[in-house]
Amino acid sequence: MVETFSCTFTATELDARSGVQDVVARLRTMGIPDPRVDEVQIALTEAVNNVVEHAYAGMDIGDVRIRCNLHPDQLWISIGDGGAPFENGELPMGTPHDLTVDADQLPEGGFGWLLIRELTSDVQYKRDDTGNNLSLCFEIQMRNANSA
Repeated sequence: MVETFSCTFTATELDARSGVQDVVARLRTMGIPDPRVDEVQIALTEAVNNVVEHAYAGMDIGDVRIRCNLHPDQLWISIGDGGAPFENGELPMGTPHDLTVDADQLPEGGFGWLLIRELTSDVQYKRDDTGNNLSLCFEIQMRNANSA
């Protein structure tokens, strides 16, 4: 059986924070272990922040659409927006930075795609007439109903 839910919110920092919190709260009620929900929250926050900061940069503010499909052993989260496409139509690789340098030489950003790729088992991107659609897959081991 697949459990599905979706939500839409405006691509602003405040609404994105509330939207992600709403998704995470719903996931916590679905039997996903808390540590895994925490990891999903990190990846989802990074992806949604990218939409707010980059996809809609220099454009009128649009919406972020999230759809969650919980299968017995996987959670698929689709994030849709009407913003600008990824450069060359491809997702950033998320390459690691050299962390052995002095703290003042570390980049301020650029860790998000690495986190997303580390926390997911699959990442897919498609651009169509509705805009961007990023799909994140997370492997899930559901809590036993008797141990919850």
